[in-house]
Amino acid sequence: VPEETKQEESIKEIQEEEIVEGIVERIPVKDTYLLYTNCGKIEEITYQTKDYYGDGSEITKTAFVYLPKDYDETKQYNVLYLMHGIGGDEKEWGMYNSSSKVKAMMDNLILKGAIDPFIVVAANGRSGADFANKNADYNAFYVFGQELRNDLIPYIDANFATYAEYSEDGYDLTAARDHRAMAGLSMGGMQTTNIGLCECLDIISWFGAFSAAPTTYPADKIAECMENFEEYDVNYYYAMCGTEDGIAFPSAKAAVTGLPEKSDKFVEGENFTWQTLPGQHDFNIWYLGYYNFARLVFK
Repeated sequence: VPEETKQEESIKEIQEEEIVEGIVERIPVKDTYLLYTNCGKIEEITYQTKDYYGDGSEITKTAFVYLPKDYDETKQYNVLYLMHGIGGDEKEWGMYNSSSKVKAMMDNLILKGAIDPFIVVAANGRSGADFANKNADYNAFYVFGQELRNDLIPYIDANFATYAEYSEDGYDLTAARDHRAMAGLSMGGMQTTNIGLCECLDIISWFGAFSAAPTTYPADKIAECMENFEEYDVNYYYAMCGTEDGIAFPSAKAAVTGLPEKSDKFVEGENFTWQTLPGQHDFNIWYLGYYNFARLVFK
């Protein structure tokens, strides 16, 4: 059988597979298969930002960008900003080569029509000159909101086909907020909640926190922060954690306990989900979190 015919048959099989609906507790194995044709690609980018945790001097950082199959500069794409944990960097999610599990899940979900194509940006969450040092002062994570708003999002909007109407002279970041999402594991889950949800709700509206770190705001604090964004809705906040996670479970739980009662921006089952299941502080939980969030976001 010619190789082209085999590829066509394989693609047809994927496209005809049953689409998994709702929040799941296990990723279907077929949705993690690596595709070598009819798949997206990953690009490495460099962008200018500042040492926000230090003296404000100019620095250059690297990130990785997943572009879906048939990416077209004449179209418009939603964008998910994906964050790592305290001991990782922009490579922690594995989104720097073609064997990336995130890429595999995206490729399969897009090919079978389970999700609309969107861009994923895996960034380094340390906003300081020592960002490449995994043992650097962790406080650099807490000023990432400045980099996100001032540098990273504008770079992506300027160089990729997003919904934003970018201009070098300045543009309204809030106009495309419904087309931006933020998600992360552990410290990245903290950033998603404390920075994305509580500081950047005017420019981002979809949020996924997987095993959010111990310094994540509790529900009372999140509700208080929401009062600063009266005119902006939350499209979705999905939080999840393994129940055997001795590092993050207390903080992840505290962030969501009673949240819909404390803020009218969250409605259980409509734009808010808290998922718990047996698991530790590891990628068995985090990849599942990504898989579920990828199928919720931008709907």
